[in-house]
Amino acid sequence: MRFSGTPRLPVRWHHATTELEDFAIISYRVPLDVIARHLPEGFEPEAFSFVDGTTAGLVSAVPFKDRDFHFRFAPKVAISCGQINYRAYVRRHGERGVWFFGTNLDHPLVTVPRTLWRMPWSRSRISISADWTDSRARWNMTAADSSGRSHCDLVETTGPLQPLDGFSSVDDMLAILTHPTTGWYRRLGGGIGRYSIWHPAMRPRSFQIRTARFSFLDRLGITTPDARPHSALGQPSLHFDIHTPPRRLART
Repeated sequence: MRFSGTPRLPVRWHHATTELEDFAIISYRVPLDVIARHLPEGFEPEAFSFVDGTTAGLVSAVPFKDRDFHFRFAPKVAISCGQINYRAYVRRHGERGVWFFGTNLDHPLVTVPRTLWRMPWSRSRISISADWTDSRARWNMTAADSSGRSHCDLVETTGPLQPLDGFSSVDDMLAILTHPTTGWYRRLGGGIGRYSIWHPAMRPRSFQIRTARFSFLDRLGITTPDARPHSALGQPSLHFDIHTPPRRLART
């Protein structure tokens, strides 16, 4: 039975919604100790066992186009722009989720999450294009920010979706890699923030990576400019509920 997602929380007046288009998840195998040095106490990277006998973590760049992002309580002045999230798959006291290293947004309103919620967001020029109509979809991204220039070029593989290396089944892969609903981040100025989202279970398509480089991850020492990604998945569109505002994590 294919992974069916998680229950949708009641939509509140203070939440935000958006439609994500040309959504992709480009993941890299990263040594556990490299991820761990970026995590605060109480967090540990999720360990994946690969067919070559090694164990490592996974870090993903997640680019997409926001379409019609808006807060439910505000007049509907929709925001549409490119965005890239950078995340590692982690656990906190046994709870699975993702650690957000940062986010690039191609819109002046990047100042809102930075100022209100002290989130590590920054401005970037992002261009994403995709053609989902051909027998093999194509997906392309270019971006530029203070870290440097990034690019990624993908072409769809043939055949049905298979579990990626490090996952025991397609369901396992979908639950962990495509459906983390809880995220944590280091607040600007100190402390840890936590937020959550909901989206339907993804039905992604697998892609071959022609070229890829994410300068944001290079700058953190997580990848190198010549690093080869572990995998790439994509989907034409996906609805998101964002449970704003994020909460400051209580010290334990």
